[in-house]
Amino acid sequence: MTLVIEKAKEVGFCYGVRRAIEILEKAAHEHGGVETLGAVVHNEQVLQRLAKLGITVVKSVDQIRGKVVAISSHGVSPEVEDRLRASGLIRVDTTCPFVRRAQIAARRLAESGFYVVIYGDAGHPEVKGILGWAGGKGLASLEAGSLGSASGGLPRRIGVLSQTTQIPEHFTDFVRKLVESALTRDAEIRIIDTICHDIRKRQAVSLELAKTVDLMLVVGGRSSANTRRLTELCASVTATRQIETAENIDASWLKGKRRIGVTSGASTARETIDEVLAGLEALRKKG
Repeated sequence: MTLVIEKAKEVGFCYGVRRAIEILEKAAHEHGGVETLGAVVHNEQVLQRLAKLGITVVKSVDQIRGKVVAISSHGVSPEVEDRLRASGLIRVDTTCPFVRRAQIAARRLAESGFYVVIYGDAGHPEVKGILGWAGGKGLASLEAGSLGSASGGLPRRIGVLSQTTQIPEHFTDFVRKLVESALTRDAEIRIIDTICHDIRKRQAVSLELAKTVDLMLVVGGRSSANTRRLTELCASVTATRQIETAENIDASWLKGKRRIGVTSGASTARETIDEVLAGLEALRKKG
């Protein structure tokens, strides 16, 4: 039986990543080199390509040695922005517009007297930055049930946001549990949807494809949060493997399979996806 290989409708860079890379490439051309404060995207193949253009990664402000520094697409806290502004360095801001929207929402909630709760990975750069915009009046968690006890009881007024790459259904479940545990007399809970529109669409079309195939391959960096969530989502309906490049494909995965689906994380280049498709096609021809 012929093996069918199908690519999801939404693959390659999302708007935020594509925008960030275009800004960095222009800056590197103008200045001869750029240091990014943290990886601009969590994809090793993309970072290697950017490094050839003179775009390198530093982990902290103290490690900056050049004259040009870029804020990654994940954004940073106001404190870090102020520090960069005071340094006299040429600043290039590639913060994703959807991340910036979440930052502004966090700031406005905090200024209005709300304690900000972010549904997200507390250790992720994006989440750390958003918390910074809440002025220290907030926390991040993936578990709503433990929030009250962990923080000694939540304030009466709570504002709820999400990390931009989370799965919408999981955010909804988080909010429901939070309401059940935190809603007390005279409590006020304000919920703002800060999930990226591109990510939401990518998850939807990938899940739709996953329901029709025997195996789903999700192409993206191991350290990419949105890629891991896409893998988790597809794995809920069919056999799923996450790979970084075509070299990671194991021919044994295809045995007994009739339909293979391919999708990608938001920071995966189309060239990498095309190589995966070509690799699958070569294996298909071998039978």
